[in-house]
Amino acid sequence: MAAMSCENCSLQYFSQVSQPLEASCMLLLILLGKVALSLFMLGIRRRDLKQSFMGYFCISLVLLDFTLLVNITFISYFEDFALCGVRFTKYHICLFTQIISFMYGVLHYPVCLVAYCDYYMTIPQTSKPPSINQRLFYIFAVVFIWISVLFYILKDPAVSAELEIQNHFSTYLCPSYISIQSYWLSLAIQFAICAALVICWPDVITMLRSVRIISFTNETVLIFSYASDHDQTVCKKQLLTRLLICFLGTWAPFVLLQMIILLLGAQIPAYVEMNVPWLYFINSFLIAVAYWFRCHDIQLTERTWSADPFVSWKFCFIPFNNQNTEQAEKPGTVIIC
Repeated sequence: MAAMSCENCSLQYFSQVSQPLEASCMLLLILLGKVALSLFMLGIRRRDLKQSFMGYFCISLVLLDFTLLVNITFISYFEDFALCGVRFTKYHICLFTQIISFMYGVLHYPVCLVAYCDYYMTIPQTSKPPSINQRLFYIFAVVFIWISVLFYILKDPAVSAELEIQNHFSTYLCPSYISIQSYWLSLAIQFAICAALVICWPDVITMLRSVRIISFTNETVLIFSYASDHDQTVCKKQLLTRLLICFLGTWAPFVLLQMIILLLGAQIPAYVEMNVPWLYFINSFLIAVAYWFRCHDIQLTERTWSADPFVSWKFCFIPFNNQNTEQAEKPGTVIIC
């Protein structure tokens, strides 16, 4: 694997893999596996995904991956054909993959920013179903982001230069690009989790020792039955502890995998790295952050907890005091620090 230098490159981090275009069969298998995994993740969610920007973006990502898979399949099968006056050859397999990789490479920051703003503003109001205008806004935001990124990539001089290089050496190489955004985002999340774990470690041990199982709104959940002070700072710290335990209880294997990837410095192509499991992981992290910052504004309902299709945040808001357990089991009760 050789690194290609690029000054003032918008993606800032990339790699070039000596991969013949005849290896399109391997690319097809990778994309087929990615699409199958994405559909599987969308299908096994334990509850309906809240109508949110992240939910719409995940669906759009699967559709784009499927479109790329179909296009590459057609080109690989017919090898050289014309459609609507445009001639398609095996060169376009690499070209389309490169463009998609560049697009995915610059999407991490804007998607996370928009998704967090969405949760920060809507989580206190999740007792109300999203309006038609809100859903139309999500669709518009997703379409606008994809179109903006595509124009940004095609107009970027550095990207144009890389595609021009590929045009001259298309017979020999098909570069794969790695985004620096995913690296720094993953590193920031790992740092935040480790910092929260260090700060909350005594409470984590105490909570795990006091854990017991109860029935809550017709579901089996955990309750951490130890009394605490009602000071606002202490309360938010204990809420952070519960959010941390809840998050790691679901995503610990994924967190460990991310740590291994960072430590090994593994370079994953952008068209593989941007996937639905990764977005679900980011989704859970952003929801936890929004819960912690806006805990005093949240009206707890079933829709509040269904914001995340994999992590159940219910027990994070059960009263910290044992005496209020019966009150917590009443549907619709607002329980917040």
